[in-house]
Amino acid sequence: MRQAKLLITGASGFVGYHLVHAAKMAGYTIHAAIRKSSNVDDIAHLVDSFVEADFTNLVNLTQWLEQASYTYIIHGAALTKAKQEADMIMVNVDYTLNLLKAAFSISNPPAAVHIISSMAALGPLAYDNGLIREDSPYKPVTVYGRSKMRMEQLVHEQFPDKPIRIFRPTAVYGPKDKDIFLLLQTLNKGIDAYIGRKPQALTFIYVKDLARLLIQSFEIPATKLQCYNLSDGAVYDRYELANLFRKITLKRLLRVHVPFVVVKQIARLSEWMYKSSSKTPVLYAERLKEITAGSWACTIAKAKNELQFEPRYDLETGLTESLLWYKKHHWL
Repeated sequence: MRQAKLLITGASGFVGYHLVHAAKMAGYTIHAAIRKSSNVDDIAHLVDSFVEADFTNLVNLTQWLEQASYTYIIHGAALTKAKQEADMIMVNVDYTLNLLKAAFSISNPPAAVHIISSMAALGPLAYDNGLIREDSPYKPVTVYGRSKMRMEQLVHEQFPDKPIRIFRPTAVYGPKDKDIFLLLQTLNKGIDAYIGRKPQALTFIYVKDLARLLIQSFEIPATKLQCYNLSDGAVYDRYELANLFRKITLKRLLRVHVPFVVVKQIARLSEWMYKSSSKTPVLYAERLKEITAGSWACTIAKAKNELQFEPRYDLETGLTESLLWYKKHHWL
């Protein structure tokens, strides 16, 4: 039997890096779809072939996939920030649909396609208002969330009977992450800051658990489109990350609560300052809705029952390993 051939899009990113490592350990032949500007130094020794795919050209995309004959595909390429919502829709929605149209129109379609979406597609709940389920109504609060929602909706409309799995991870953290790392940098400086005083229910998933599930679940045959919410299975209060940081590092932290109205004005000022820039600010109005939401608590029962998902890392073990990596690589 020939070695299974796996295509990973977005392979040069944070999650992609860990997907490549997990796939290599599982014995796959790995092809990575990248941009010309992508830095692939960290994965070059693990990837069998790099491809600069044009997701705007359906004809070329179809010809490439026909010739390549991939056993499986993981589609992780996405935009998380953009100045224009149209750019976010093009990359997160149109590119995904083109990839699926091409993949399932060839003579030898993949046995399964895994799409990395986000809990942002569903959006948060009010605090203490139950758990987010796979069939919870869509209520995204950001442009990114809306783009992932639209992608999911169109995939459901156009490919309901195809072997596709959509994974919705909650906040992903771990070595090489740059988002939650910003919070860790602040904590490392001794500042434990919060917006307002309202309680929050937060969820996380360690990147290695996410990567392992996406790779190992190929062993379970996919028959039709399914969605899975993913976290480490626990729900944490808003102070738990900082409390664990203090426990692990033994650092003293100054806990401060900044009024919401003050941070809102800062977010508006940041948006104004970046108005003429091609970049987006770290803090902006929609982002504020996401990070101050009451609850991101979700159930992972479906992933556990259907995919035998058993997270190996809780927040303490994942954070401990992450902090060691950041220290070793001089990020902290």
